[in-house]
Amino acid sequence: MLAYATESPDVSPTILDLDVPTPLAGEVLVKVRAASINGFDLAVAVGMLVGAMEHRYPVVLGKDFTGTVEAVGDDVIRFAPGDSVFGVVMKSFLGDGSLAEYVTVPEQYGVEHLPEGLDMATAGALGLAGSAAVGAIDAAGAVGGQTVLVSGATGGVGSLVTQLAHHAGATVLATARPGDEAEFVRGLGADQVVDTGDVAAQLAVLAPEGVDVAFHLAGVPDVLIPLLAPEGRIVSTLGSGADQNDAAVAVMANPDAATLGRLADDVLEGRLRVPVERSFPLAEAATAFDAFGAGTLGKLAITVG
Repeated sequence: MLAYATESPDVSPTILDLDVPTPLAGEVLVKVRAASINGFDLAVAVGMLVGAMEHRYPVVLGKDFTGTVEAVGDDVIRFAPGDSVFGVVMKSFLGDGSLAEYVTVPEQYGVEHLPEGLDMATAGALGLAGSAAVGAIDAAGAVGGQTVLVSGATGGVGSLVTQLAHHAGATVLATARPGDEAEFVRGLGADQVVDTGDVAAQLAVLAPEGVDVAFHLAGVPDVLIPLLAPEGRIVSTLGSGADQNDAAVAVMANPDAATLGRLADDVLEGRLRVPVERSFPLAEAATAFDAFGAGTLGKLAITVG
């Protein structure tokens, strides 16, 4: 099978021809149709996680996936060959990734049936960013009627948090540069756009009493603390801030079956749109990573097969 992978810590990822993996007990083998790039994938590609997570080379990159179950291992009961599925590769080590023609995933975590009406192109870009966005919204509590700031609104997670907060009834202030970025976040439901050049000055006008929730999805959290209302709180998906301030809470993506099902329902019922700026074939994964590193609006997708 073809896969975008790295063979050692000192070698950049490239397209390799690898053996098709065999599902272990409790695993399903998925023939991948679509995937996407996340910040986590970029961190793996540049070696940031060497020493932090076990690497089993060759390490195939990619977390999000959608496709068709090709085979199942022993004791699998939720899925059968031919089932359409989507989700996130969730394993304790790096090695098996979704930027490949096939990937094995545990049936009990990180995979769900693809419901009728949810196309694979959308599902392949939904799982990781979507579950992080759901976790952030849930951690923020009831935001209806509150004023929230989405710092990092143009990214994969931020674009989804902006929509979910809008549909929950919040007044959404979203950071973006003037021009295309500003139009992008307005299209997601942002009530006001905050120029990233001087957030504090604009918040003094737009929310003089402070914001009730600041979603920390980009940058450093320290600059957000002075922007909070007296009972305001920071919700961070970057794992920072929660240990420095009582008003901050760190969240992680949890793509269990319930969360994946909830995301699918949100898309099907029109509460959520996965904004894919551009799609690349697997053979052009290196070009896609360069584009992602240079900055993108929403998501970059990878098509397989």
